[in-house]
Amino acid sequence: MCPVLFKIGPIEIHSYGAALAFAFLTVAFLVRRRAFALGENGDNILDLCVWLIVSGLIGGRLLFVLLNFEYYRENPLDTLKLWQGGLVWYGGLIAALLAAAIFLSAKKMPILKTFDLMAPYAALGQSIGRIGCFLNGCCYGKAASAKFGVIFNTAQGPVYPTQLYESAAMFAVFLMLRKRSPAGGRTFFLYLILYSSVRFAIEFLRGDNPVVILHFTMSQLISIVIFIISCVLIQISNIKNQNRNAK
Repeated sequence: MCPVLFKIGPIEIHSYGAALAFAFLTVAFLVRRRAFALGENGDNILDLCVWLIVSGLIGGRLLFVLLNFEYYRENPLDTLKLWQGGLVWYGGLIAALLAAAIFLSAKKMPILKTFDLMAPYAALGQSIGRIGCFLNGCCYGKAASAKFGVIFNTAQGPVYPTQLYESAAMFAVFLMLRKRSPAGGRTFFLYLILYSSVRFAIEFLRGDNPVVILHFTMSQLISIVIFIISCVLIQISNIKNQNRNAK
């Protein structure tokens, strides 16, 4: 575990924050380049990336605080300590989608087409961000054998490196989606299907998320809902595309 990468005088550079910054810069550069290659306005896409990162951080932090309300009620100032980790991806996703819809409507840009464009790079950003989680020691797994586990806390013993599992899985999702052309939201819906499946599976190994209902964590319940909705939406989009091609 390496929560602090290095210090410059009194200033500490935290691995979690550094990973988020690197993820944002990488995604912004690549998605802007992809937008220009597809004949889209890359500068508008770059502006959208700023909206997404700000709204995503707010939404992700808000849901994390709500899920850990008892602690933050006693320690309200810790709500602002983003550099220590503590973001829930689904909270960030919901907030980012709302912000994106507002931005795209104002710019009169196609919403689903733009979501298709952004989806592969969202997966890449998650892959990079989870490396920051690993270095920070958050989002850890359940107790594991020394052969399969890593040690973040000597008192806790070895645990599954679930951060690295998710990082690898989301990089694979990025590779699967990156060459797909925007197509009526189907790339975006496929991204949601793949991510919700990955998250649902990895949650069984997570050691930091409590079970809430039917032996499932809150993230698993949200994953189920998103998976079902995305499957329905991708089918609707496929039918519309088939009808369009049949005319």
